[in-house]
Amino acid sequence: MRIADARVIVTCPGRNFVTLKLVTDDGVTGVGDATLNGRELAVAAYLRDHVVPVLLGREAHRIEDTWQYLFQGAYWRRGPVTMTAIAAVDTALWDIKGKVAGLPVYQLLGGRSREGVTVYGHANGETVDDVLAEVGRFTELGYRAVRLQCGVPGLSSTYGVSGDRMFYEPADAAVPTENQWSTAAYLDFVPTLFRRAREEFGPGLALLHDVHHRLTPIEAARLGRALEPHGLFWLEDPVPADLQEGFRLIRGHTTTPIAVGEVINTIWDCAGLIREQLIDFIRCSVVHAGGITHLRRIFDLAALHHVRSGSHGATDLSPVCLAAALHLDISIPNFGLQEYMRHTAETDAVFPHGYHFADGYLHPGEEPGLGVDIDEDAAARHPYRPASLPVNRLADGTMHPW
Repeated sequence: MRIADARVIVTCPGRNFVTLKLVTDDGVTGVGDATLNGRELAVAAYLRDHVVPVLLGREAHRIEDTWQYLFQGAYWRRGPVTMTAIAAVDTALWDIKGKVAGLPVYQLLGGRSREGVTVYGHANGETVDDVLAEVGRFTELGYRAVRLQCGVPGLSSTYGVSGDRMFYEPADAAVPTENQWSTAAYLDFVPTLFRRAREEFGPGLALLHDVHHRLTPIEAARLGRALEPHGLFWLEDPVPADLQEGFRLIRGHTTTPIAVGEVINTIWDCAGLIREQLIDFIRCSVVHAGGITHLRRIFDLAALHHVRSGSHGATDLSPVCLAAALHLDISIPNFGLQEYMRHTAETDAVFPHGYHFADGYLHPGEEPGLGVDIDEDAAARHPYRPASLPVNRLADGTMHPW
């Protein structure tokens, strides 16, 4: 069974997605997500110009060999564009293999290790009272874990706070908007948010927070220590992952669990963090870390070092990626938590899927393959629209991580 056709589909049902659809010579199809938020067309071009031509005629069942061919065969390896393109191919091939076998992909990965995938929602608002109201709404929906993001007094905008509480999309303009940041105001405010949350919701609800790479190691250590009384499930991306020695400093000053990895693309970029047990959760995603094949390697390494999964799952990952993540989540032994931001009705119409939410868990479904597809006619009705992520500046104009 060989790959006879490969189509790169760019669509924007409310936000931009890139999807690779493979078709075999006997008509079996597979889909893979290739979305890189704010850089979608770079991956689309990489696929069309450099990957699709070498896929045609290849054996569809040789998933590992195809992965190695695309990775080792590219002299310029790694990086988000390359690894996202490889992920799309890999995920689509797993989808095909599952359909041919007549089994959901998780069965090919060893079967269930749990009954459902615990997910967390995003509670956000301009004020603490707004956020707590959202937390209450998520608990009423059955969520067992919630991430809290709040407007910071004195700042006109803050990462993670949106006008639409359920469908947050930070890529808000063709040219990046500029936000202003104050570390001092942030560090002073955040402990109050979590003190109030624990007082209202008690110790049973898992609470999370995303720093979004904005602190230095000593600032992150200070925040982690200040949040210790409130028992966070994790503190996400406290510092940029570029200088990984910084996590050692954080680890020496706080017992608040640390999660990192959504901008990490390969096992070589996180092996040190895992082996030295400098993090508690690895947040790499199927689409940005080379697909199911490579992300499973990362999770297997993590399992040896008491590090659990916590995969990225924002709306810049299409339902194709979310479905693939669920098949991995339900099969690995060291699952921790899965981010789940619901897609819009327009997105769901373009990507019909079998996964579903119930009682705080996502379930991948029992359809052969990934259990998700792309409606190409519906996709064509939503053409690409330029959209960029914001940038951050300090009050004096200095650029700062967003």
